[in-house]
Amino acid sequence: MTNFGIIKSKIEDVLLESYKNDTFKEEFKKFKKLVLENKKIRKLFYLYDDLSSNKGLAESIVDDYVNECITIYENTINKIQESDITPLKLWVKNSKVVNQYNNIDNLFSRDILTIESRITSKKLISETIKKLPIKKTDTVQIPLTSMVNIANKTISNFIESLSESDKKELTKFLSEDDVTLNQKFDNVKESVVNKLTEMKNNNKDKSTQIRIDETLDKVISEKYDKLTYFKLKSLNENL
Repeated sequence: MTNFGIIKSKIEDVLLESYKNDTFKEEFKKFKKLVLENKKIRKLFYLYDDLSSNKGLAESIVDDYVNECITIYENTINKIQESDITPLKLWVKNSKVVNQYNNIDNLFSRDILTIESRITSKKLISETIKKLPIKKTDTVQIPLTSMVNIANKTISNFIESLSESDKKELTKFLSEDDVTLNQKFDNVKESVVNKLTEMKNNNKDKSTQIRIDETLDKVISEKYDKLTYFKLKSLNENL
């Protein structure tokens, strides 16, 4: 089987590009069917997420954690059939990206000729999962211009700016019920507009006022969809 890291890298690239091309709904349906609804593939997908994320683990348990992940991988990969992988490969075949999970692929490699590479990759992965995760409270006090930029970013840049944990949160968020979210959208939108208006009134810098006006125009014109709601919700929480 092709190293799963490159497949996962391509999946993420396809989903990211779909935001730019306004085809996200179609691509997410495929992602849901081929990844989220396949328990074995889903477990593998999130296993790679776990090993590439800052988790703040104590050094005393890092080795045990990594070894347990290796065991989970081996138990999972043995149950995955080519029929599970082939549709994924076909879906992402046109994506040309660098493997973002090369170290994890090396860690899981069964090739006896790659022992040194596996040891190096294990050390790098261990360093990553020992790092403290970025807390949401760390991002609350950000400059006004940065807050305004959140709403002005392109969809592509918005997704690229997310941490791995936030990307997972977005994935779960996108599977929620539209009726419920649509009801909340207007309230969040109104809250953002009120906060931006107050910020504009309290700020004397002309260039900042202009940027806030641009953001207000954009927010006011927004129509409901899940990604827009997620962006506005994030902006509202940081204003």
